[in-house]
Amino acid sequence: MDKLKLEILTPNGVIYNDYALSVTLPGEEGEFGVLANHAALSTLLEAGVIDIEKEDKSIESILINWGVVNVDEEKVIVLVEGAVAIRGESESAVAKALEDAKKLINSIADSGPAIAAVSAKIESAAKKLI
Repeated sequence: MDKLKLEILTPNGVIYNDYALSVTLPGEEGEFGVLANHAALSTLLEAGVIDIEKEDKSIESILINWGVVNVDEEKVIVLVEGAVAIRGESESAVAKALEDAKKLINSIADSGPAIAAVSAKIESAAKKLI
């Protein structure tokens, strides 16, 4: 299966920089998926969860508050204002990531269904890690 280069960047640095089989992004019009050789596009992203299907078929989730994405046939570049990776090798690392994610969610001014959906995805991702 083809792969694409994925970079997720914040003002504080790189959150993700590796190859992926696919990525699902929280677009303004709803979630959308990107595979290798996708048509070029640039669009705004809303608060939500980016799901990354890695080369080993595992899924990594990254919570974002908002941003933009630029897609071309070989690369996806995501620029976000704030992001938290829901990952960790230990329960304490997962707990820290969940605490950071809660802080990021609380900083999002737009409440409502989007936050409820993000919270549900975070809890689901955390259960898979523990």
